[in-house]
Amino acid sequence: MKKLMPALLAMVLTAGVAACGSSGAPRATDAERLAFYHAHAGDPVRSFRMFGRLNGWTPLGNSALVVWTRPNEAFLLNFTGPCQDLQFASSITFSHFSNQVTARFDTVRPVGPGISQVGRIPCRIDTIRPIDVQALNQSREEIRQANAEARQDAPPAEPPPSN
Repeated sequence: MKKLMPALLAMVLTAGVAACGSSGAPRATDAERLAFYHAHAGDPVRSFRMFGRLNGWTPLGNSALVVWTRPNEAFLLNFTGPCQDLQFASSITFSHFSNQVTARFDTVRPVGPGISQVGRIPCRIDTIRPIDVQALNQSREEIRQANAEARQDAPPAEPPPSN
């Protein structure tokens, strides 16, 4: 994991600096976000405990999802196949029968307006990897600082030509 950090940080910084010249805020692709979370994930575990409701969740394309069980506890879930409509969901549900979510047994279902459950194949969880939330937050802060420095060093944008 530590070996990936410099390369990952460089990739994200390059994307951020390149986007500084555009009119919108920099936005990482699903693949970049997945790589970022993957770099902060530990070895696969069999399951994790759910204590009531989720604290949050982050879709990473249609192949993975990060779930926040507590403010400082998160897990990267990879699916066995694509998970339809995950990016459009307003919430998710698990198929777990107790307070455990288990890899290769439990599934995730995206829920939201316009997402029909009729004929939907649930998204089977292939692997569960705990996230090092402290390292993740530290990396986010380093990226924010680097992007702020890049914006300060960038030349001012030229105004559009007037007619």
